[in-house]
Amino acid sequence: MALQESGEMYLETIYVLSKEKLIVRGIDISEYMGYTKPSVSRGIGLLRKEGLIDKDEYGGVVLTKEGEKIAKRIYERHTVLSELFKNIGVDEKTATEDACRVEHYISDTTFNAIKEHMKKLTS
Repeated sequence: MALQESGEMYLETIYVLSKEKLIVRGIDISEYMGYTKPSVSRGIGLLRKEGLIDKDEYGGVVLTKEGEKIAKRIYERHTVLSELFKNIGVDEKTATEDACRVEHYISDTTFNAIKEHMKKLTS
C-alpha cells in the first residue's frame, strides 16, 4: 500500500499526540493539524479502512502495529532532518517546516546516509 503524504501526516500527528495524551480524539488531531473536523473524520476513516488506526474502548484514536511502524519512521525522519537543517544554520521554524516536507519524499538510502552522518557528528 502506498500511503500518501496526508496519511503519513495524520499517523505522525497521532503518534506525537499519543506521547502527550492518554486518549487522542479527533478534535485533538483537528486542532494540532489545523484541519476541520470533517476533514479529520474523513482522514481517520481512510486510515481505519487501511488498518493503520483503530478506536479504543473510550473512542480515542490509536495506531495499529503497522500504523505505529509507519508513524515512527516518519517521526524519526522529521526529527533527524530538523536537527540536520538546524546544524547547518537554518533557523528552527524553517528547519521544522522544511523537514516536514522533505520527510515524505526522501529515499531510504539518502535518509540512512544522513542519519549515519549525524551520528558521526554527535559522537
